[in-house]
Amino acid sequence: MYHNSINVIGIMSGTSLDGLDLCLVKFNDYDYSEFQIIKGLTYPYSKKWINKLTNSINLSNENLDLLDIEYGKLISDLINKFINECGNPKINLVSSHGHTVFHDPKNGITKQIGNGKIIFDNINTDLVYDFRTQDVKLGGQGAPLVPIGDLNLFKNYKYCLNLGGFSNISIKENDTIIAYDISPVNTVLNHYSKKLGFEYDKNGTLSKKGIVDIDLLKKLNKMKYYELQGPKSLGIEFIIQEVFPLIDSTLVNDYNILRTYIEHIATQLKKAINENNEDKILITGGGAYNKTLIKVLKNKLRCNLVIPEKEIIENKEALIFAYLGLLRVNNKINCLKSVTGASKNHSSGQIFRKL
Repeated sequence: MYHNSINVIGIMSGTSLDGLDLCLVKFNDYDYSEFQIIKGLTYPYSKKWINKLTNSINLSNENLDLLDIEYGKLISDLINKFINECGNPKINLVSSHGHTVFHDPKNGITKQIGNGKIIFDNINTDLVYDFRTQDVKLGGQGAPLVPIGDLNLFKNYKYCLNLGGFSNISIKENDTIIAYDISPVNTVLNHYSKKLGFEYDKNGTLSKKGIVDIDLLKKLNKMKYYELQGPKSLGIEFIIQEVFPLIDSTLVNDYNILRTYIEHIATQLKKAINENNEDKILITGGGAYNKTLIKVLKNKLRCNLVIPEKEIIENKEALIFAYLGLLRVNNKINCLKSVTGASKNHSSGQIFRKL
């Protein structure tokens, strides 16, 4: 496609634990905003790995270090499998987000597992990893990281909304951008879907059976996080400490919990944007397939909701991590203080290079 191009694999594991996303992207080496997704795959986690990642927050430092190494080996094995399934093209760079265990930036803590040295040793390709730590050290939230990709790769949208484990939004005005996490999404919806015997609310069929519980909705909307101004970000700690106890203290049945929680997601999104009829909002992430959620959003919002092709819905975050890694190895800014609240714009990520 390009006279001079560079092949980068972006890797992402989200809090919804649906699997490890790998995306092979060909970038124009003269203009990184020009790209082509060659292939994207999600390798679902086994039940064993879902349990390990779910329980990782409770591990001792020693056992977490062991899991970091074990998970790095899993990532590297899946990288090599993915490259083989892509027909063994030349790969110039691999960019791995890892999997977030802790994220508490106000206390200077963020931890993503997926040991970089283990990955590098097993793939023998230049690698960038650990994108969040430096930003937190600079006083930032360490999240969200995708907005610079929203700004440069998806220029035609004022809003870019990702409905993953959490919802996060990028809001563009001319050449500036702000972004933050809005609310938990699939981390909560999946939890209550499992109580009904399903891994997740496929197509929104479970939540469609419920009705909105007004009292629960009011309680959810009053959580203190929603009073904060951005930059701000969420971690699994918020769900465990705030959301689950609040919901479980009620007598609401699981179908109604799902429908009420979808109303909550949509309510918080509407608060986040200053819309008009001409604005376009790009919606990606697994929540884009939840028909109940999308219907509620369409009813609440006046702007034009755009759900792109499956390739972008499922690969956007991994694509942008490929882009972040490419910026990092060229020492270009990939983390914006307007988004994270850090003391300065910077180029974040640890690098392993072949000699």
